[in-house]
Amino acid sequence: MLEEDVAMEWGEKNWFITGASSGFGKAIATAILARGGRVIATARNPDALDDLKAIAPDRVMAVPLDIRDPVGMAEALDQAKAFGGIDVLVNNAGYGFLGGVEESSVEEIAAQMDVNFFGPLRLIRAALPDMRARGSGFIVNISSIAGVRSFAGSAFYSTSKFALEALSEALAGEVDRFGIGVMIVEPGYFRTDFSGRSLMHATAPHPDYDFLARRRAAASAASGTQIGDPRRGANAIIDAMNAPTPPTRLVLGSDAYAIVKDALDARHMELEDWRTLSESTDFATD
Repeated sequence: MLEEDVAMEWGEKNWFITGASSGFGKAIATAILARGGRVIATARNPDALDDLKAIAPDRVMAVPLDIRDPVGMAEALDQAKAFGGIDVLVNNAGYGFLGGVEESSVEEIAAQMDVNFFGPLRLIRAALPDMRARGSGFIVNISSIAGVRSFAGSAFYSTSKFALEALSEALAGEVDRFGIGVMIVEPGYFRTDFSGRSLMHATAPHPDYDFLARRRAAASAASGTQIGDPRRGANAIIDAMNAPTPPTRLVLGSDAYAIVKDALDARHMELEDWRTLSESTDFATD
């Protein structure tokens, strides 16, 4: 099959996108509509999806969805079936939480994992039976450079993304035989409202970790100056899906490329530095 044929095929598909009212979700939805696709756009407040509906009223279904709510999720999936089903599931909804390991509350940690990991997990499990029955589908999980390297002050955001990547990698090996693709997207810093509206801070900062508070302030201040263009990022995701062999992980942004490369190089260097000791633990062969 020629690449342009694949591109046309995906352009006619039904996309279910969480968090479609802003950021990458909105950019992906807009790109799909421009390519002739149809979008089940979800957001906690469906009124925030009016501008998407205005682009192509007959090809957009706006659905209320809080991915922490299993009952609401079932209702959203029923509406998606009535709209033609889900060919591509994009798990984009989520938020960032900045808090040190010691200063973050159990409730804050649980909420981060529920939205960023368990929410996508529930949607994946719910969408898979129909995809398997059709013998086709694609699951796109939006991760982050924080899914490759963890930074001081963002342990639990990274934990949620590391977990999502581990899930995605295993899932890819489980569902490829059913004609279902899985892709992890690892964006760098893109000019969305993530650093503003979607970034939460620990509510009880610890005075001994004042340097983390300064990092949180700097992260929020960066909003609006990021290097990444969400529109280009969205189209890169679709182009990668349309490739003859889509990547398991797609890094987006020159900043992301540099950070991911440095992280992998450092890990490889450490692996080699400690190789002798690592291999010394095998049973003796003589």
